[in-house]
Formats: sequence, C-alpha cells, structure tokens
Amino acid sequence: MTTIKITEGEADFAVPAAGKPCKTWYKVYGDLKSGIRPLVVIHGGPGATHGYVEIISQLAYIHAIPVVLYDQLGNGLSTHLPEKMGDIEFWTVQLFIDELHNLLNHLGIHDDYALLGQSWGGMLASEYAVQQPVGLKKLILADSPASIELWVEAANRLRSQLPQDVQDTLTKHEKEGTTTDEAYEEATQVFYGHFLCRTKPMPEALTASFGWIKKDPTVYLTMNGPTEFNIVGSLKPWSIIDELHKINITTLLINGRYDEAQDSTVEPFFQHIPKVKWVQFADSAHCPHLEETERFMEVVGGYLLRDY
Repeated sequence: MTTIKITEGEADFAVPAAGKPCKTWYKVYGDLKSGIRPLVVIHGGPGATHGYVEIISQLAYIHAIPVVLYDQLGNGLSTHLPEKMGDIEFWTVQLFIDELHNLLNHLGIHDDYALLGQSWGGMLASEYAVQQPVGLKKLILADSPASIELWVEAANRLRSQLPQDVQDTLTKHEKEGTTTDEAYEEATQVFYGHFLCRTKPMPEALTASFGWIKKDPTVYLTMNGPTEFNIVGSLKPWSIIDELHKINITTLLINGRYDEAQDSTVEPFFQHIPKVKWVQFADSAHCPHLEETERFMEVVGGYLLRDY
C-alpha cells in the first residue's frame, strides 16, 4: 500500500460557556496541499469517536484523497466536559457546527472540500450543508435519518423482529427506568448485532468507540438517551426535512439493507435534495464502511473523483 503522510494535532476551540479552554483533536491522512479535494469525516453518536470510521482513511491510500478525521467536543481525544451532563442548552447542534467551522479554519480548508457524515454525523453534515457554506462541493450522508421521529418509528419496527424474550427485556427495563441493568445491555447487544453491525465478531474499532461512550456518556445521554432506539435526549424533536431543499450540492446517500437508518428514514433526503444519488448496501446494517468495506470504498471513491 502507498505510503502517505499522517498528521495529528489539536485545534483550539473557544467555547465561552464551557468555562475552560477546549480543543478538538484531529488526524489527517495525506497532504491537504496536494490540490486534491479533501474529505472531512464526521463520526456518529453523538458521543462516539473517530475510531470506528477511521477505515475510511483507505481513500487516501487508494485514491490519494486527503482524509480528515476528528473527535467531536466531549468525546475521545478532544476536551471532555462531564460537568455538562444533562445541559441541553450547551450540547446543541450549533455547537458542533461551530466546531466544524473552527476545525476547517484551523486546517486552512476553505474553498474546496467534501463532507462525509455517518449516522449522527450525517445529521450534523446535513445541518451544515443547508447553510450553503462556501467551499463545500460534495456531501455524503451515510446511514443517517432525516428526522428522529422517523428513526424511532423504524427502530420500533426493527425491535418487533427480535426474539420475544429480548423485546420483553427491553420494554421491562425502559418502563422501570433500569436501562443500566446488565440484562438490558445484553438485550441491546442483540439489537445491535442485527441492525448496527452484522459482522461477527463486532469490529474492534466499533466496540472501542462504544467503550469511549461508556467511559464518558455525557454527550450521548444528554443528546440521545440510553440506546439507539430509546431516544429521550435533546435530539428527540430533531428534523431537517423542511430545510433539505436548501442543499445545493451533489449528495450521495448511503444506507444498508438491515440498517437502523431504514429506507423510510433516508427517503426524505432523496425526495427533497435537488441533486442526489442513493446507494444501498445489500449485506450491511448501520456500518457499510465496516461490513462491505471494499464496495464502500469503490462507491465513495468513485463519487468523490467524478467531476460533477
């Protein structure tokens, strides 16, 4: 495989409400001054880390596309703020949009770049794209819902496909407010094995990102809730549907056949973004980049290199 330059660093990020200095950790595969449009990858969660999407850096080796990865504020190697647990006024979508702008400025990425957002990262990327930022030329929304209401409806349909005892365990602990119970966590893993990632065993990069959430659940619990399908956090009313017509660049939609982001959750992107293509991965759940890596790189690499 081709040898490429790999750079790690931290971008100072001024957040007055944080009450302390903040930094965003990042990693760059390739040369941002090469003249090839870079791809900035936004991880999911909210509250996960870059680790489970780091495999997308293969694009730097295969196609010489510079790839930027980073950990969002509150997560991974960036500044943690556990004292902000439950503070919905602090943990907002706009905070993470501001962080993305700050990182792009720090790296000198201004007039020509692409974004790939995975899961929550795609929600964030769509919010960013409707603001029509100068320089954003291509957008990839991978395994992302256009609204949380649609996501929860799909999750409930998927739950009904699980063994009855698993469904009963999930329902019991949600009603009793005991979602930290080991039995609930085990039942959750059954759901994830069907609809998050079907690769057995689950890839280490993915379990490591979950490990970060467990170490510091501040962002995940505040914005999301205890699980992918039990969303009680500040994102519960979120929807981008009414704004999607403002996305004025070519957009690639991705989901898996068994994805938590079922077709019903993705379809509004396809209906309302003017220039859009939708590719589904037949053997994947929520992580085609891990489950069908080779085809993922072909699809995404081909889209990024095409001149439109």
